[in-house]
Amino acid sequence: MRVPLGVVGVVYENRPNVTADAAALAVKAGNAVVLRGSSAAARSNGQIVELLRLAAAKAGLPEDAVLAVPPGDHETVRAFLQLPVLDCLVPRGGRQLLAAVRQYATVPTIIDGEGNCHVYVDRAADLAMAEAIVVNAKTQRPSVCNAAETLLVHAEVAETFLPRVAAALQGVELVGDERVRRILPGVGPASEEDFAQEFLGPKLAVGVVDDLEQAMAHIARYSTGHSEAIVTEDLRAAERFLAEVDAAAVLVNASTRFVDGGELGLGAEIGISTQKLHVRGPMGLRALTSVKYQIRGEGQVRS
Repeated sequence: MRVPLGVVGVVYENRPNVTADAAALAVKAGNAVVLRGSSAAARSNGQIVELLRLAAAKAGLPEDAVLAVPPGDHETVRAFLQLPVLDCLVPRGGRQLLAAVRQYATVPTIIDGEGNCHVYVDRAADLAMAEAIVVNAKTQRPSVCNAAETLLVHAEVAETFLPRVAAALQGVELVGDERVRRILPGVGPASEEDFAQEFLGPKLAVGVVDDLEQAMAHIARYSTGHSEAIVTEDLRAAERFLAEVDAAAVLVNASTRFVDGGELGLGAEIGISTQKLHVRGPMGLRALTSVKYQIRGEGQVRS
């Protein structure tokens, strides 16, 4: 049977919606939750937690199923990451927070990881479809982890596709490799850091590749294992991409923006895991439970 993990700690930055989402999921799965938000949203988080505690009491649940600790300083964060009462820790934030978690956490952790997501436009892509997918993946909500940060284009379609997609990406700063800049002279140079970067804003790194293998090698080198997409009408290329790209979510002919708990039918999510144990991808209710075996016998013994 599924059983709760126990006490779930969530450390996160800015967004007060995480307060409500994390608490609701944790409690619905039978857990208690301890929340540590940022100072930037302390008042909002405090009001939400107060309402959640009142609602818990009204529903006949213990108020302390939802607890919050003050934001505090870096030492407070370190202490939170080492609370012995926590059965599981979920960090949600930027590179600096995740680095601190990896360095200091002494409790089991599910990393809600960075999203350096790629869209690869294959030589067999429907270019109108590719344009719509790239524009949506980059601009529909650029500040989130499932937004595209790198565009890779097959050399055979680069001359045709790059000018049209550049025109469609109004307000997005493009940086590219040498082959991109020969086609789009106004584009700035892309550094190694650009291809490894989660921009979380209106900036996109662009590269031209010779074939599917080169695209997958680029993704393997720079991907954070979040969400990777291919646009192609070639079934064999699509199946290879699905089988060989190592990420929590791999998409064919669809925007990376679909990698979200609500879009995938999980309802709310507590985060998107880029690790492989014990969960991977959007984390809904099931991710906040573990397994317990209950065995009822009638005197059986093992021979």
